[in-house]
Amino acid sequence: MAAVSISLAFAVDPLKPSQPTKFGFSSSSHRYPLLYSCRSHRSNLRFAFPPSPSPVSTATETGGEATKSTGSYAFLEESFRTGRFLSNEELEKLKTLEGFAYFQELESGSMCVRVMRSDEMDSTVHLLAESFGESMLLPSGYQSVLRFLVKQYLIERREVLPHAVTLVGFFRKKTDGYSDGDEAEMAGTVEVCLDKRGANASPPSPTPPKESPYICNMTVKEDLRRRGIGWHLLKASEELISQISPSKDVYLHCRMVDEAPFSMYKKAGYEVVKTDNVLVLLMLQRRKHLMRKKLPPCTSLSDAVDIMRSDNELSSSANA
Repeated sequence: MAAVSISLAFAVDPLKPSQPTKFGFSSSSHRYPLLYSCRSHRSNLRFAFPPSPSPVSTATETGGEATKSTGSYAFLEESFRTGRFLSNEELEKLKTLEGFAYFQELESGSMCVRVMRSDEMDSTVHLLAESFGESMLLPSGYQSVLRFLVKQYLIERREVLPHAVTLVGFFRKKTDGYSDGDEAEMAGTVEVCLDKRGANASPPSPTPPKESPYICNMTVKEDLRRRGIGWHLLKASEELISQISPSKDVYLHCRMVDEAPFSMYKKAGYEVVKTDNVLVLLMLQRRKHLMRKKLPPCTSLSDAVDIMRSDNELSSSANA
C-alpha cells in the first residue's frame, strides 16, 4: 500500500525508498493532509509494553488464544473534550477501543497492538514522517514541515473517535529466549476507518465504499522491518473491525509496483476489486489496486484461536 495526496504541491510514496514515489494525503478536512497508505513490512511482535491494558486472553505462535483486554485509559474523557455529544452506541464503541489489545509472541520477540494514546502522538508522528521523508528522499530540513502536517492530521483524526482510530504496535526483543530483555519500543502504526463518519473526505483512487471499514497509513520502523510486524498490524486491524463494525467487508489500497505487500495481502485473503486507470499516471500518481476481504464471523473463542493459528502459519510462510 502506499500513497497520499495533500493540498500541497508534492506527492510521495512511503513504501519504496529506492523508487521515486508519490503518496496522497487525504483528510476529512482539506486543511490538512491525510497519509493514506504506507507500505507494510513484516516483523515479529509481542507485549509487555508501555502501560497497556491487562490481557483477558492471548495468541501465541505455538497456538495460544486470541487476545483482548480491558484497559484504563481515558478515551471517554478525551472525546468529551471535543464538545461532541456522544450516542450510547458511540460510548460503547469507545469502551471497546479503550480495552482493545492484540498480543503476539514470535521467535525474535513479542508485540502488542493497541489504540494510540495522546501522549504517544509525537512518537507516532515521528515514525510516519520518517517513513514518508525516506521514501520521498527529502532533505532533513523538510522533516519539521512533514511532522507538522502529519501531527495536524492525527489531531484531526483523533477527534472522530470512535469512527476512525490509529493503532500503534510495540515490539520487545527476546533475550536468552525470553521477551523481557530490552524495553519495548514503538515498532509500527496503522489507521483504521470503521464507518462512513470516520471515512476520509478525499480518499485515494480507486475509491472504497465509505460505509465499509478501510485500513491505511501502515508503516513499520525501518530497523524492525521484515519480521512480520506489518502482518500483525494488519491482523490487529481486522480483529478490531470484527469487534466494532457491523460491516465485514474490509478495504485497503496497494500500489501495483509493490509486489511484496501485494503478496502479503493476497495471503491474508484480500482480492483485487478495482485498479486505477492508466490516466492517473498523467497526475504523477502510481497506479493502485483497491483490495477487499470479507472477514469471517467469529462466534467463539475457539474460532478466534483457529483463525490466529492459521494467521501464524501464513505469517511464517511470508517470512521464510
